[in-house]
Amino acid sequence: MLDYPTLKIIWWLLVGVLLIGFAIMDGHDMGVATLLPFVGRSDIERRVVINTVGPHWDGNQVWFITAGGALFAAWPVVYATAFSGFYWAMMLVLWALFFRPVGFDYRSKIHNAAWRSTWDWGLFIGGAVPPLVFGIAFGNLLQGVPFRFDDYLVSTYTGSFWQLLNPFALLAGLVSSAMITLQGGAYLAHRTEGTIQARAVKGGVAAALILVFAFIAAGIWLQSIEGFRITSVIDMAALPDPLAKTVVRQAGAWMDNYGRQPLLWLLPFLAMAGALLAAGLLLARRTLSAFVASSLAVIGVIGTAGASMFPFIMPSSLMPAASLTVWDSVASHLSLAIMFWATLLFMPLIVLYTAWAYRVMRGKVTAAHIVANDHSAY
Repeated sequence: MLDYPTLKIIWWLLVGVLLIGFAIMDGHDMGVATLLPFVGRSDIERRVVINTVGPHWDGNQVWFITAGGALFAAWPVVYATAFSGFYWAMMLVLWALFFRPVGFDYRSKIHNAAWRSTWDWGLFIGGAVPPLVFGIAFGNLLQGVPFRFDDYLVSTYTGSFWQLLNPFALLAGLVSSAMITLQGGAYLAHRTEGTIQARAVKGGVAAALILVFAFIAAGIWLQSIEGFRITSVIDMAALPDPLAKTVVRQAGAWMDNYGRQPLLWLLPFLAMAGALLAAGLLLARRTLSAFVASSLAVIGVIGTAGASMFPFIMPSSLMPAASLTVWDSVASHLSLAIMFWATLLFMPLIVLYTAWAYRVMRGKVTAAHIVANDHSAY
């Protein structure tokens, strides 16, 4: 069996992999939905857009569900504290996601323009709101979340929903939204042709430029934000105890890891280079390569956030010593070990099934295909 400190690091990496998988796979579904009202001007065009992701969106939800399950199983204290503090934000995500299954299934059941237009905007909400909220949540994590623990490790959150909507968090939300929209634009450009593809290219290029400028702005701003730094000795093999450490806040602390490990600078470089490369490849109509470049940008953005915060997962602005880290907010050694071996078994199956599904249903979605399959297409 792997030792406890190693498993703690492995699960930090695995949760990151699941978040990246969610952003790449379910992210392009949400990105397509975000672009839906703008790249599809007529009913038939919007049906083309919807059917590029219709066969896959529910399968891609596996990444979202698995990431949530991994968070609950590997970091139970983080799960409990986050869903308490971000309760209304998570409810907003859930309510937005309600539009997706209903919208996909019922949008084309009735031949009524108002009905279909309503569900088109519902799908837009289901695609645009979650990445915005997730980005805002990460922006608040980087600033610290107002929670504390009592002597019985019962957490108390003192913030409000409206406090989450602060300027830096909104900028982080813009980064997340642009990243997902770029992912959707690249995928949509690959699966369509003609006018719809041209509009998807424009949307993807615009999203890429917004992503780069917002990402740079957030990085500059982050250097003046008070980060968190552990000042006591950490026993990496100790049982979880979030209060068994001392933490200070200091401007520029989130840049510490880059000073210790200069190779980490490759992550923000990958984020910007991937986005700009995706934009160039979209303009050249090399759409599959653009999707790969966009996916690399996703890895860079999420990787940058993780590398900046490590080992912190959920810092506390109210009680810094109560900040949750990789070392003191995890499940037991046995739980992490069992889940690790289960993940080694099932994650390759998910990847193989997803690859098979996309290979079987590859190719362009056209207006002629929708007309010929009017009763079976979304």
